[in-house]
Amino acid sequence: MKDFEILFVDDQKEILFLADEYLSHYGYKVTVVDSGLNAFELVKKRDIDIVITDLRMPGFSGIELVKAIKKYRSEIEIIIITGYGTIESAIEALKLGCYDYIQKPIQFERLKILIDRIIKKKQLQKKNILPRRRLKERTQYDELIGASPKMQELYNLIDKVSSNSSATVVIQGESGTGKELVARIIHKKSDRADKPFISVNCGAIVEGLLESELFGHVNGAFTGAIRNRSGLFKAAEGGTILLDEITETIPSLQVKLLRVLQERKVRHVGDTRELDIDVRVIAASNRDLNEAMKSGAFRKDLFYRLNVVSINISPLRERKEDISLLVNHFIDKFNNTNKKKIVGISPEAMDIMLNYHWPGNVRQLENIVERAFALGADEVIEAGDLPSEIKRFGETLKTGKPEYALRKNETILIKKALDKTSGNKASAADLLGINITTLYRKMKKYEI
Repeated sequence: MKDFEILFVDDQKEILFLADEYLSHYGYKVTVVDSGLNAFELVKKRDIDIVITDLRMPGFSGIELVKAIKKYRSEIEIIIITGYGTIESAIEALKLGCYDYIQKPIQFERLKILIDRIIKKKQLQKKNILPRRRLKERTQYDELIGASPKMQELYNLIDKVSSNSSATVVIQGESGTGKELVARIIHKKSDRADKPFISVNCGAIVEGLLESELFGHVNGAFTGAIRNRSGLFKAAEGGTILLDEITETIPSLQVKLLRVLQERKVRHVGDTRELDIDVRVIAASNRDLNEAMKSGAFRKDLFYRLNVVSINISPLRERKEDISLLVNHFIDKFNNTNKKKIVGISPEAMDIMLNYHWPGNVRQLENIVERAFALGADEVIEAGDLPSEIKRFGETLKTGKPEYALRKNETILIKKALDKTSGNKASAADLLGINITTLYRKMKKYEI
């Protein structure tokens, strides 16, 4: 630890004294300074590895110090110290590249965990164990496929967010775009990779049981609780937990999630004790979190606490240049699993795929290629090997008015689904195989 120098910055002398005493006791090489300007002068003169700084300081503020350091030496890791009421500023600092933040009064045990994690990462970097970032354009990143500009942006963002293994991440995208896959890659590329990755579908667990699933319970906490259970947050200790479909959580549970994120502690249902946790949280949703927040379905404070890093995965219809890459990738995949040899796809079938709107995104495309294998496609996947709804769309291409035909057919289908469900939009969305946000968007688009 003596190989890594820590700079601690605060304008309160008593905090500097406590920090110096605590960190020196555990063998860290630490220097304390009482102003942002003095801190930046030291950064320019010395080989500082970690800066821990208060946000609110007279003269040269913590935010100004962060900007200056990141511009001068971006590899320096920065931990922010913030008081009550400055959380939004702390999140702003995280977006500038800070590692994490802790709230006052300082929990030095929590601070030590963050420092040790940074040191571990820097040790790995010095040994050249961490994979180097590929600067050239990529057609594949782990299991993600695509060479479009939108995918290049996604790859670069995953690179950046993976190196900061504490910041919470929100992943948004339509069903089938690969939100869980992105979360798994972030975990796999981080220094938490040797710890658990746990995915929780918040919409698939019975409302009354979700709190117990996440936080655990003690024996007798409720009917059926016949033994203690640690919960999924504790099961993910040291690793990553993905809260999929986060917007499906009820308001009372959102309050508890906010407390867990702020305090880094969980309390079992039916217990009074709190347990420390070290877990990275990634939240995912196929709904627009901003819209859910504005409508009151999602708490603003939880949104701001989660939304440190935001990743939006583009639907397939907005990156159609990736379709041929994906088709060929899935053909190779199913050739291996089915011991077949399909060499490609006909130009007619590819034209249909390139012009289709893909409401189910990459998942739907994969299923269609797999279906062609299952139904005995020969050496080349032909238009006739595609499902009827895709082939019908292909027929509209020959009319010269595919957009009009699509609008007409979708309008008819939506109206039929609404009639069949007596106007219940959630049920109609299920019947159509789309999420309710997509249904609302299409109803607005087609003025239904």
